[in-house]
Amino acid sequence: MDRLPTLVHSWADLNHVLGSGPRTVVMTMGALHQGHLDLVDQAARLEGQIVVTIFVNPLQFGQGEDYETYPRNLDGDMAALQGRGVAAVYAPNVADVYPEGQPAVSVAAGPLGQVFEGAARPGHFDGMLTVVLKMLHRTAATTAVFGEKDAQQLALIRRMVADLDLDVQVVAVPTRRDHDGLATSSRNQCLDATGRTTALALPRAIAAGVAAARQGSPPGAIRQAARDGLAPLQPTAELDYLEVVEPLGFEVITDAYHGPAWIIGALRVGQTRLIDNAPIQVGGP
Repeated sequence: MDRLPTLVHSWADLNHVLGSGPRTVVMTMGALHQGHLDLVDQAARLEGQIVVTIFVNPLQFGQGEDYETYPRNLDGDMAALQGRGVAAVYAPNVADVYPEGQPAVSVAAGPLGQVFEGAARPGHFDGMLTVVLKMLHRTAATTAVFGEKDAQQLALIRRMVADLDLDVQVVAVPTRRDHDGLATSSRNQCLDATGRTTALALPRAIAAGVAAARQGSPPGAIRQAARDGLAPLQPTAELDYLEVVEPLGFEVITDAYHGPAWIIGALRVGQTRLIDNAPIQVGGP
């Protein structure tokens, strides 16, 4: 029978379970889907023991967001990780991660953390970076694997690793999509059939922008193609943003820009907020 990972709930127990040598961490909030498993499978191709963290971090949820209702399924997560070479699953409670409650000292995401997702969710990226830094320390990871689906998050983690001189390699994995093109997300579980059909407007818009970029269109035309691909939206959907940005500071690019870029978008369908993106090349290699 394929081996189940060892499940631990405390930092002290995690240190007892893991041996010496390189470690690769995959950080999640649980409710694992195939996108998460892609990260684990990538970790299995790297050197070292694999640690998967499962923690719904209260610091990155704002007032009125879905912290209490965020999907949680630890038994299902453990079953999904069976046979994937994971040495340990670290699934702490809030008191283990924040033993003194709200931390007095935390990581500030800076200007990149205040635009797009940061503007829509004030403080979200501060909370995300704080827990990522704590998990890097607790797992003593030499490599960390993250998904490109959360492109702004990925850019901020890379910025933190560089700015704080962290001795860890960050590995990115492309976005996994479901059969209908919707980017895999734990929040997809919150969509009914009608909501899911409505949500497909976002990947359709991203794909239209990607197609325009492949044809050599300038940023303005790429942006317009994406927005044209989005319309018309159903009344139950509300667009937060749909933009073309450079990959380091997520600044909106002009037609003078040449180089790598991201098409990024966020869409609210009913009470469910979804994000999507795709990397593109603007103006030739």
